[in-house]
Amino acid sequence: MSTFNSDAFLTSLSSAPGVYRMLGARGEVLYVGKARNLRRRVSSYFRASGLAPRTQIMMRQVQGMDVTITHTENEALLLENNLIKALRPRYNIVLRDDKSYPYIFLSNHPFPRLAFHRGAKREKGRYFGPFPSAFSVRESLNLLQKVFPVRQCEDSFFRNRSRPCLQYQIRRCSAPCVGYIDAAAYAEDVHHAALFLEGESQALIEEMVARMEEASQRQEYELAARYRDRIAALHRIQERQAVSGEGGDADVLAVVVEQGAACVVVTFIRNGRNLGNKNFFPNIGGETDPEAVLGAFLPQYYLGKPVPQAVYFNCPVSDRNLLEDAFAQESGHPVQLVANPRGLRRRWVRLAELNARDALRRFLSDRASLRDRFEALQEALSLGSLPERIECFDISHTMGEATVASCVVFTPDGPLKSDYRRFNIENVTPGDDYAAIAQAFSRRYRRVLERDDGGGRLPDVVLIDGGKGQLRAAEAAIREVLTASVRLVAVAKGRERKPGREQLFLSGRQGATILPAHSPALHLIQQIRDEAHRFAITGHRQRRSRARGTSVLEGIPGVGDKRRQALLKNLGGLQEVARAGVEDLVRVPGISPSLARRIYEMFHDAQSQEA
Repeated sequence: MSTFNSDAFLTSLSSAPGVYRMLGARGEVLYVGKARNLRRRVSSYFRASGLAPRTQIMMRQVQGMDVTITHTENEALLLENNLIKALRPRYNIVLRDDKSYPYIFLSNHPFPRLAFHRGAKREKGRYFGPFPSAFSVRESLNLLQKVFPVRQCEDSFFRNRSRPCLQYQIRRCSAPCVGYIDAAAYAEDVHHAALFLEGESQALIEEMVARMEEASQRQEYELAARYRDRIAALHRIQERQAVSGEGGDADVLAVVVEQGAACVVVTFIRNGRNLGNKNFFPNIGGETDPEAVLGAFLPQYYLGKPVPQAVYFNCPVSDRNLLEDAFAQESGHPVQLVANPRGLRRRWVRLAELNARDALRRFLSDRASLRDRFEALQEALSLGSLPERIECFDISHTMGEATVASCVVFTPDGPLKSDYRRFNIENVTPGDDYAAIAQAFSRRYRRVLERDDGGGRLPDVVLIDGGKGQLRAAEAAIREVLTASVRLVAVAKGRERKPGREQLFLSGRQGATILPAHSPALHLIQQIRDEAHRFAITGHRQRRSRARGTSVLEGIPGVGDKRRQALLKNLGGLQEVARAGVEDLVRVPGISPSLARRIYEMFHDAQSQEA
């Protein structure tokens, strides 16, 4: 056990509900937990026997504890969830993938548009979803365009058209931008698209059948044929997407734990239609009980997100009543959590479990292969231990324009996308990759030391896409901010610039190292470098598009030409608008407090994503 004086601590501990935090020797948080009765729950960790091996290992490291008392157990659940997400303690089960889910957005416009949406729901309109992936949203939008020619273009594009675009030519838009369809007919198409997204496919088909018959009786055969084609297309979509059984919204979860890893599959049922599923591989910290994994997954996944009225899963979960109350409070409607349901829902759960087992099998196979590559890299670089964290930098620009640096992170478990970062490179000579690398390194590792980035963790190996010059620039930059030893490796493409002929320049070594083309270590380096290149070039294209195309202000609802000009004139340009606080923005004529807040959030949200 630890040297922590538990007797004195427990004597003064309250019996109220709350959250406790186990602290290590350096003050780091090892574990966060909630309790209905803090004294009783915390006391259980200090008994002489009966602790699980994983808990015993943790308790030997505990050198202190903090507690926070809450009014109710429900408040404790919410606080525990927030702390786990913020602190990511080593011994908690942590859900890594916490990205917001995509929706289909129907704008509040005289001629509404359908669009892909992810993030905060600030713009007025209707949001349909959530969908499990961006692919499922785009597939649904593609299907909708084939049946209902509702525009999907940006409002700025719509306003400036003088003739119809290609979407009209291929019959995927009715060209409301140039008046080829009147408002009433367009509103009918929008109404039908919304019915489809609400899951009312059958009601929509019945309505279109009636309209087809009316058009036929009026001898408007071309219009009747259009309705006929849409009805046929809707039937084909139903065949692909319908779930046999009742309608309504539900999520179906299945958790499988094997070989020290876990997979949770979430299947989305919306309005009786299966919108697909998403796989999660939470960091379980040695936990082997599926019920414990599910109990930790549910609050982290659902708190702060829309929760359907029913959630079904393949094993029991503790604190079910507490979770139902918390989810109902967040969602504004009753939420039912059901383990091992019957009938049709049981088939859904079994299918989800089958998918979870298959996904976990592939994940374990990939992880074993990736670990082999990490071991090969350890040998190739003569490292004293297996590298637990590799970071890779790349620079992307077009003739020096809109330079962006990327940093991607890999562990033996795969890419750690939550720690990926991009840096907009400023104040360097266009095309100077050495200066760009130096700036990216300096910004990255200053933040790491300040624990603002990557949880304060330093990498074991840093890869740089480039040659000797990039390596020297990285060495100089990293020496300014780090005293710890980090192995730097520049990856040059070689004279022939062919995969398999890369030259490696290592800090502290003379000359180049060339690994065999079949080397697993080289394959790992190529994989990480290619991912850094993809991440960098995506960021560069986005930045270049914004710079060349439209002002960021044009994407803010409520900021038209007059207000945009007022902002730029009163504040002295776009950079000054970006730097301005809410109080400064409100002083500009025509800018209300709510609009000022939207403008401020637009710039600062964008900066936090790009930094």
